[in-house]
Amino acid sequence: MSILSGPRPTDREKVRKPDVAQQTTSSPRTGRSAFFVAIGILCSRMFGLVRQRVFAHYFGLTSSADAFTAGFRIPQFLVNLFGEGSLSASFIPVYAALVARGERKAADRVAGAVFSLLALAVTVLVVACMLATPLLIDAIAPGFKGETRLLTINIVRVLFPGIGLMVMSAWCLGVLNSHHKFLISYTAPVVWNIAMIVTLLVFGRRGTELPRLAVLLAWGSVAGNLLMFVVQLPAVWAVAPGIRPVVDVASTHVQTVVRNFGPVLLSRGVVQLSSYIDQMIATWLPIGAPAAMGNAQTLAILPVSLFGMSLSAAELPAMSGAMGIDPAGYEVVRRRLDAGLRQIAFFVVPSAMAFAALGDVLAAALFETGRFRHGDVLIVWGILAGSAVGLMASTLGRLYSSTYYALRDTRTPLNYAIVRVALTTVLGLLCAFPLPRLLGIAQIWGTAGLTASAGVAGWVEMLLLRRTMNARIGATGLPASYVAKLWTSAAAAAAVAWAVKRSLPALHPIVVAILVLGPYGVVFFGAAFALRVPEVAAAIRRLRRLG
Repeated sequence: MSILSGPRPTDREKVRKPDVAQQTTSSPRTGRSAFFVAIGILCSRMFGLVRQRVFAHYFGLTSSADAFTAGFRIPQFLVNLFGEGSLSASFIPVYAALVARGERKAADRVAGAVFSLLALAVTVLVVACMLATPLLIDAIAPGFKGETRLLTINIVRVLFPGIGLMVMSAWCLGVLNSHHKFLISYTAPVVWNIAMIVTLLVFGRRGTELPRLAVLLAWGSVAGNLLMFVVQLPAVWAVAPGIRPVVDVASTHVQTVVRNFGPVLLSRGVVQLSSYIDQMIATWLPIGAPAAMGNAQTLAILPVSLFGMSLSAAELPAMSGAMGIDPAGYEVVRRRLDAGLRQIAFFVVPSAMAFAALGDVLAAALFETGRFRHGDVLIVWGILAGSAVGLMASTLGRLYSSTYYALRDTRTPLNYAIVRVALTTVLGLLCAFPLPRLLGIAQIWGTAGLTASAGVAGWVEMLLLRRTMNARIGATGLPASYVAKLWTSAAAAAAVAWAVKRSLPALHPIVVAILVLGPYGVVFFGAAFALRVPEVAAAIRRLRRLG
């Protein structure tokens, strides 16, 4: 039996075909869930942008900024690895199934046992990582030497206790999402960002030296991690008051969670490596490169999170419910995948065009303050333009990966993620070092080469995912005419916005952004409407219903 063709349904399974159809009618709940996830992500990302602006004001592109940016990514890597993604994929299916069957006592016991196991595991992890911090720095930031390396070690050691708190926050998210409570868990990072912003404002205004300010900011991050965990606890107790920490490794349900955690952890680790390789290579570039990439990534990840993550998170359970062994399930999944691809492209294409054509306006509005000068803005613009190369591939690839998970296939995305990591490493090294010398430009512009080469690797991964998926469920993807209409609309909008920018006198960067990006958005939607892009009409109908 071919893996690509899928298994054939038995007679008993054919009788259950109406159940599949019934499950596919849950799009209102999916749309509502995606809305709350998107709102939560938007709130947290907006406060993240404010935090990054305040950080840029006090740190600019200095060696202290490099140390904090690199150090900040190490705990974040472990949180992304052990936290929400891996935990949700292994814990939620077991816990949510028990809740759905009305087995609340068993569900509460599983949640309490997982809590206890996590608490023990993250305690061991944090202690081990604090002891091994110098080795981690050498692996993640091998280009750092002297005082910058020592400062990074101090920052990371302070940040590590926050890992445990953030992983426990991911446990809260798993419980709340299983009870269809999405908003509180995805807005909780707001308080984390606020804690860091307050730390910067309080100590930055006192003229604290940058190395000390960086360490204090790390302590502010840990305080924010604690707040992020605490604010979710009342909601957890409200939906599951019977949860108590308990040691129960003999439970078959707990064993299932633990057994599923390993493969997901491996897959998440490979996916996370791609972006961290770029940051590692950046530590060999001139001072300011890691900080500039951190600033640019804050912007570049916004459309991926809003349009890729939210839709993928909402579609995964819907696709899983629709997918049975019956071939009709493949057709439903194919239709949902195509619809999701169109929705993502509608928002990501103008985002990519804005990064490439108007990245200086965006970067100046957010970061040009204090020590962050106009020359630094241009570097961030170059990195954003490089990110635009693979922005659509990254967001579309996320939805394709979710579709594989709905088909109970975790191996295919893992294999193609390995290909992406290999390409990211080879192309990144070439574009960061030899290419700037061949072009006769400053070495700092190797940062733009890093993000552009990562984008090329992202396209290779996405195309491989699509090819294998098409062989399995039928043709999927975006029609060429649809993509052409989107890029034509975005190009027209960029031309108008560029003309507006050139005609403006010297104004505050935020004012310039309002005057330039406003027409950009209006012209894009107008051109897309004139070209009869269906998503524009759908958006207008939703706005009318809200009105």
